[in-house]
Amino acid sequence: MTRITKFLLLTVFSAFIAVQSNAQTTKTGTLNDISFLNGRWKGTYNGGPIEASWTAPEGNNIAGFIRMIKDNQPALYELFAFEQTEKGPVAHVKHFKPGMIALEEKEVSDTYNFIEAKKNQALFEKDDSTVRIIYELRKQNQLVIQRGKLEEGASPKWTFIDLFIFNRIP
Repeated sequence: MTRITKFLLLTVFSAFIAVQSNAQTTKTGTLNDISFLNGRWKGTYNGGPIEASWTAPEGNNIAGFIRMIKDNQPALYELFAFEQTEKGPVAHVKHFKPGMIALEEKEVSDTYNFIEAKKNQALFEKDDSTVRIIYELRKQNQLVIQRGKLEEGASPKWTFIDLFIFNRIP
């Protein structure tokens, strides 16, 4: 075999392996991957109660909200729309101060794209790749939302902290 033939075979083989590897790690999720969010949830955050509610998947979406209370007054509202797309679920989130004063521009929402799901856990990444969010049903009646940051360094890695811990409300 000539050197050129060996080189071409090696190049084609390497490309084939790369395509196969990418195909195995790419997964398109569905709203069923996050259906465990369904229900009413309550916890404590920043010294006050926090309440969340999400609907069951229907019509290619899940809708939800989080309400934060501080000193017995509303502190922040978050409205969620998880929508099914060809690439998997996409989370659109808008934040509001009391009086429904939007923190984002009228036509803008924070957008988080589906990365992967495991049993009772789903990972999303913000459009600008600065934040990752894990939704996890840790116990039958405990929902945890974790926020992740990319730690720079010789081997960059994502580190996560529990942001909200909720218990199911009957």
